[in-house]
Amino acid sequence: MSEPVVLIPGLMCDARCVLPQILALGSDFAVQIILPTQSQTIEQMSEAALAVAPRQFALIGQGLGGIVALDMIRRAGERITRVALIAADPLPEDPRIAAARETRMVAARAGRLAHVMADEVPESSLADTPDRAMVTALLREMALDLGEGVFLRQSRAMQRRPDQQKTLRRATMPTLLIAGAADRLVPPRRAAFMASLMPRATTVILDGAGHLPTIEAPDAVNAALQPFLTAPLLLR
Repeated sequence: MSEPVVLIPGLMCDARCVLPQILALGSDFAVQIILPTQSQTIEQMSEAALAVAPRQFALIGQGLGGIVALDMIRRAGERITRVALIAADPLPEDPRIAAARETRMVAARAGRLAHVMADEVPESSLADTPDRAMVTALLREMALDLGEGVFLRQSRAMQRRPDQQKTLRRATMPTLLIAGAADRLVPPRRAAFMASLMPRATTVILDGAGHLPTIEAPDAVNAALQPFLTAPLLLR
């Protein structure tokens, strides 16, 4: 049997954001979902995830989950057999974006989380498809269910996230980089930049998807993940 798969969703996302992947992969893999909700630094999130993950595993990280996945590679790359990063950004947060995030955090504390999420992941960062309103509504629903405290912790972690370029260069496991062609938050050129640093990276750019391809284009994401996860592993 193939190695277990650990799946880490993004900012203000729960298992619903990766449900199509759980359903597609669950018949062939033991899938474990880890939500990065209880810490306020990327390093604490990755440490907590590694504490409950299997001894060896394949890793899928989406958005914030991809940033946590990179820190897991930095800490314990020998435990990770292969990694898929979806809409992940390996660079520290730009000071202007960090300042705007601080404003959203103030609004969230004032009870305006639903409004804040419309700014956090604007419709313009999603592909212009008939499903865009549904994706936006699901993101708002997940955020409200997770609550203000999770938003504040995850936002602080995003602001303080480390530069992982060294981690990219040292990551020797097979890597799949998935990006939505319409993503304005983590544009596809970021995936190309990551691929230029990683020894064994393959990039897939998905039309009809933006910042949340796992639910915007689930069939295309699954079609990329399944052969990647089932390919024979070669010695590093």
